[in-house]
Amino acid sequence: MIASEPTATGRSIVLESAGVRAEFGTVAAVLRGLVVGGVAVTEPLAAGAAPPMASGIVLVPWPNRVRDAVWTLDGKPQLLDITEVSRSNAIHGLLRNTDYEVREHSATAVTLGALVPPQHGWPFLLDTWVRYELRPDGLAVTHGVVNHSGRRAPYAVGAHPYLRVGDFPVEQLELTVAADTYYALDSRMNPVAAHPVEGTPYDLRAGAVVQDLNLDTPFGGVRAGVAARLTAPDGSSVALVHDEGWHYLQVFTAPDFPRPQGRGLAVALEPMTAPPDALNSGAGLRLLEPGARWEGGWSIRYTHAGSTR
Repeated sequence: MIASEPTATGRSIVLESAGVRAEFGTVAAVLRGLVVGGVAVTEPLAAGAAPPMASGIVLVPWPNRVRDAVWTLDGKPQLLDITEVSRSNAIHGLLRNTDYEVREHSATAVTLGALVPPQHGWPFLLDTWVRYELRPDGLAVTHGVVNHSGRRAPYAVGAHPYLRVGDFPVEQLELTVAADTYYALDSRMNPVAAHPVEGTPYDLRAGAVVQDLNLDTPFGGVRAGVAARLTAPDGSSVALVHDEGWHYLQVFTAPDFPRPQGRGLAVALEPMTAPPDALNSGAGLRLLEPGARWEGGWSIRYTHAGSTR
């Protein structure tokens, strides 16, 4: 179902099948909410509201930050618009306020697409899309791009879902992160260096209770499979699963996430194909030749208590 009346997140699109319900908005191709078997597995957006703290949006053609909104192409500085004014960075790509078009739509899947045109600091033309498809246990997400420029173009992508396990207080959930490295950050949230998680408070491979964490941290060394999982006291869980090529993850424990019943703790688990400031470091960037195409994705999967899966 596609609503005709626009909201702050564009037109609303609802997919529903076999107990799985997902809602999206066309602005930033936002995931507005995901419910599996009556259990909310993402933080739902209030009706008509813009996404707080980038909740559910697509991050393209780079996720996270570009230091000082400047990067270098063929020896020449490229000056992006500063979109994180308080820290003088460019953040979360170029489409976070763009209304995507609906390219395909069925009862269980929708594909939303948008061009990334040449603009300040970005002399390329990319056609991008994201396909959302219901799974029996959640949602599969596939991102794609074609380079329509006459030159090779850098590309990375990410997303910004906030996950939860139904009505369990987020503070009580256990978070595991299958990452080998973490990035130390400067005062403006830009990466300084990557370090092994072994022996540090950032080693979450065995899990930690969310109320004990204070993170706005990029992780690397993430392999295909379960990148992160939130587990409730009854054993039910929500997993973020990466496909091949998604080696990075941002974990953000937001202490004052706005909900209709009041502000509280929420957890963003952000799949990324590149780390922060990748336009400068080159880490994780795909360099697309003219006409080249790429697709890749991730998924959100719910496991109910007592399941043997």
